[in-house]
Amino acid sequence: MMKSRINAGINQLIDKLQQDQLANGSWNYPFETGISTDCYMIILLRTLEIHDEILIKQLTERIVSKQEKNGAWKLYYDEGKGNITATAEAYYALLYSGYYSKEDLELVKARQFILANGGLDNVHLLTKLMLAMTGQLKWPARFPLPIELILLPPAFPINFYSFSVFGRANMAPLMILADRKYRIRTKNSPDLTDLFTRKDDHYGNDSVYFNNMEEWRSLYATIEKAIKNLIGLPSYIHKLATEQTKQYMLARIEANGTFLGYFSSTFLMIFALLSLGYSKKDPIIIKAVKGIKSMKCEINGQIHIQYTTASVWNTSLISYVLQEAGLSSKEQMVDRANNYLLSQQHYKYGDWIIHNPSGFPGGWGFADNNTLHPDVDDTTSSLRAIARSVQKKPKYRQSWDRGVLWALSMQNDDGGWPAFEKNTNSSLVKMLPIEKAEFLLSDPSSADLTGRTLEFLCLYTNLSNNHHSIKSGLNWLLHDQEKDGSWYGRWGICYIYGTWAAITGLRSAGVRETHASIKAATDWLISIQNTDGGWGESCKSDSSQAYVPLNASTLTHTAWAVDALIAVSNKPTKAIIAGINYLLDHLHHKDWTTDYPKGQGMAGDFYIHYHSYRFIFPLLALAHYQNKYDTDK
Repeated sequence: MMKSRINAGINQLIDKLQQDQLANGSWNYPFETGISTDCYMIILLRTLEIHDEILIKQLTERIVSKQEKNGAWKLYYDEGKGNITATAEAYYALLYSGYYSKEDLELVKARQFILANGGLDNVHLLTKLMLAMTGQLKWPARFPLPIELILLPPAFPINFYSFSVFGRANMAPLMILADRKYRIRTKNSPDLTDLFTRKDDHYGNDSVYFNNMEEWRSLYATIEKAIKNLIGLPSYIHKLATEQTKQYMLARIEANGTFLGYFSSTFLMIFALLSLGYSKKDPIIIKAVKGIKSMKCEINGQIHIQYTTASVWNTSLISYVLQEAGLSSKEQMVDRANNYLLSQQHYKYGDWIIHNPSGFPGGWGFADNNTLHPDVDDTTSSLRAIARSVQKKPKYRQSWDRGVLWALSMQNDDGGWPAFEKNTNSSLVKMLPIEKAEFLLSDPSSADLTGRTLEFLCLYTNLSNNHHSIKSGLNWLLHDQEKDGSWYGRWGICYIYGTWAAITGLRSAGVRETHASIKAATDWLISIQNTDGGWGESCKSDSSQAYVPLNASTLTHTAWAVDALIAVSNKPTKAIIAGINYLLDHLHHKDWTTDYPKGQGMAGDFYIHYHSYRFIFPLLALAHYQNKYDTDK
């Protein structure tokens, strides 16, 4: 009975994926990130006086549809009464759209929530900076990162390349904007003064924007001293730094016009260019806006502006999972997917070369408009997808060799693997008075990246488990385990995600199921299983820095947990069977749990709902159960 149900479930998921594949072989399931990008798109279009009324109206409709009864907006279902930053962004965007006024009930209730929760004083730093550049708030007297920082050599203890590529992408335009204290208003700019709780001139003070300024002052003084030692008059140095920061952005514009393919960095770049005297109608700005528009998608009949696209990530995972489920690499669906992946492999040197000077291009990026910043996760995922084709098709061999070498070269000195750049986890960055700097500016080793990279290297390459890279990665993972037996996953939600990746990585590297680390992790997973047989974890886990139950099960969390348990058990256990039954019973289920974010970018502020995950990971767990046990129990 179980075997026939699993076969039926696998076939249903494969059929669904086949229906959704695009002509170019990829899958473009939405990369959904709440309403923030929709709000900022309206603000950007109104600021540039680009009156795309159809798009603006569509975005307002989606924003309003997400409002709670109390007037607030949330980032995830169980967040509480609401999120002040999301609510403030929605209020501003709806007002600026011109389709809503302060007297409309939606905005009246939103304003009440904002004021009841501390007003605009309490929104996230990046939102405050957006308010400053659009003329709603004074710039801080001093920005923690002077623009001359970009001229300091990489050998200096803290420099522009101390930050992750994601951090630099956002900080480069912000350094220009903060240096020039640029503000732009239009005749239709809303007046948000009634949302500030303090009615004095305090809003230009650093304390409104930044925390721990006292701790930062000594390091800031060191930076200032280093800047003064640069050869040249201060005015020349300042001009040179401004030009170099501008060129940093312009040199990293992708073919679609976006700055490194991200919404936030492109949004900020546009404002930075305006501050440098570029016209609102400059071709670079017009193309950048067009690039952002090209990232829109439709979700349940509504238009959403994606933060980026996830085509490479979706396609690499799906191709791999289809093959785990029994499809041959010669199958048309898999072959088309892998041909698409070959076309997306990187051949350019990106910023990763700064900390990895001996590396050679060969990685893959996350999005189909990404040619400059590959990441380890997409690289190993794409390599898994093409692994079965390497021996059969000579055209894959060179791509394979380049990809494996790049992934190996990206290992951090501590033994773990980062996402984008190696050794960008300076303790000095953590001293920055910038909110969530550890998420925005650093790229440390993580259990999810390290576990999956270990699994790939051990199962798909000819490296011995005694190879230095594998041994050091394994040791890093063992030392990163939490006291309760779990691991924290940096890019997913959260401890279930990290524990799944760590267990499968360690098992692939030869760590036995009787090892104390594996036993503790297994016991932890079983201890948090829900009574319905599934698993579920709250987004609150990342901010709490400890596992927080969702008090409901989700398909994705259940699939991760089940797959981890399958990796450590030679026969189906009670917990595994209950989890498999949950998956089979809920494959077509749709409610808030299927829309609940399973990915994160910044704890407490940025969450991702991958629409592909509800198909990918249940299929993986079912396939691994079938492949390992092949039983009718």
